[in-house]
Amino acid sequence: MISLNTTTKIIKKKLRVGRGIGSGKGKTSGRGVKGQKSRSGVAIKSFEGGQMPLYRRLPKRGFNSFKKNKIAKINLDKIQMLININKLKIDEIISTDILKKLKIINKNAKKLKILGKGEIKDKVNIQTDLISKSAVEKVKKIGGTVQINKK
Repeated sequence: MISLNTTTKIIKKKLRVGRGIGSGKGKTSGRGVKGQKSRSGVAIKSFEGGQMPLYRRLPKRGFNSFKKNKIAKINLDKIQMLININKLKIDEIISTDILKKLKIINKNAKKLKILGKGEIKDKVNIQTDLISKSAVEKVKKIGGTVQINKK
């Protein structure tokens, strides 16, 4: 049934399904007979009628290595802060093992990389796997030593 309201806008009445044979949408309410889609609460997501679904047709992208090199990174300013709060001693060699023991870097880290952000004021001895050029310059400038582990 279509009615006109005062603003001459056409308003279509909602079709009430399942209200008798005479309504045209009675008994099965336009869902057909039996089967999965005639039941309530059924949503067949990404089902394309037996055709290979789109998400399986498209190729996989990217690669996630299960042998990831877990590299812990630490800046010079963090090392200086740890020396200032007496967590690290100046006379000992700063290495992966010591930093793991003090829980400064993650215990699962395989390698250690020293980065050159910030300033370092104390003479330190560093033993590391990787180190940036700026970090090497800063440590050597104050008279410290850098040992790079060879694999």
